[in-house]
Amino acid sequence: MAYEKIAVVGAGAWGTALAHSLAAKGRDVLVWAHEAATVDDINTTHTNPTFLAGVDLAPTIAGTADLADLAGRDICLLVPPAQHLREIAGSLAAHLAADAPMVICSKGIEQATGKLLGDVMRDVMPGATLAALSGPSFAIEVARGLPAALTVACTDETIGEEIALSLAGANMRLYWTDDMIGAQLGGAIKNVLAIAAGIVEGRKLGSNAHAALVTRGFAEMNRFARALGARPETMAGLAGLGDLLLTCGSPKSRNMSLGIKLGEGIPLDEIMGGRRTVSEGVYTAAAMVRLAERNGVDVPIARAVHAIVEGRISVDDAIQDLMARPPKAEYGPEDRVNG
Repeated sequence: MAYEKIAVVGAGAWGTALAHSLAAKGRDVLVWAHEAATVDDINTTHTNPTFLAGVDLAPTIAGTADLADLAGRDICLLVPPAQHLREIAGSLAAHLAADAPMVICSKGIEQATGKLLGDVMRDVMPGATLAALSGPSFAIEVARGLPAALTVACTDETIGEEIALSLAGANMRLYWTDDMIGAQLGGAIKNVLAIAAGIVEGRKLGSNAHAALVTRGFAEMNRFARALGARPETMAGLAGLGDLLLTCGSPKSRNMSLGIKLGEGIPLDEIMGGRRTVSEGVYTAAAMVRLAERNGVDVPIARAVHAIVEGRISVDDAIQDLMARPPKAEYGPEDRVNG
């Protein structure tokens, strides 16, 4: 069964790209946006110049600022900033059918509670069927029809397959898994590591340092995610390693570009003040460090990023601290798949 009537909640770059991709393959797509001007742009000029400039959107996409208009949709893609998911989904709950799957497309951890976004959804929509969409996916490339491959996670394999079939297209290949925890954590953790990779780039520390950072970052991602119940094969797949390589490898990444500016010595407040888009890694770093402490997991890169964005340590001191850590085995018992 294909889901034909699709709601997209959130008209940032990724939400708009998903809406465009789905409308281009003939789906009936309705997008909710917080900003009235964005709704007007979608409906009148079929563009979203604020969040996805330079793309002519499918003219069949409709926009709305009223969550009640989403009633009757077969499936809902949730793409708001991660820190606003609880509020928006709570308001949405009264309008959607109980059997309409909720696909979490945002990437992050709720800073205030340390909860994964699936757990946030269970708080506000306890009976909903949940899924998560994650993987390496720059919005502008998806919107322009360039090839991409992503992972759909759902504990109900039949529904997961249906979602994958409904969202896939000629230029978007989807795989499915039942590892909801792994799919969510890969998308969240890579944002923190991308800030670190950007700092390396902005500080002009070289390609050796970048390769070391990404490699040890992946070890940290895997160690942390497994402690929270993720499977190692998920972290080695599109939702983990795939997204990490993309986000740490291009300044098109919002989180890496933020890290580059931090590495160049620009204060965080100045960077954030000049942006309309959200760099989730800033918020996820704090939640990740708290969860790591609670679960006894060593996350030195995430700790350094968190300390830098909080202004508790300089970039140079954070780098010196990381490099001065005592020598250790590359893979300890906590890093081994069967250890």
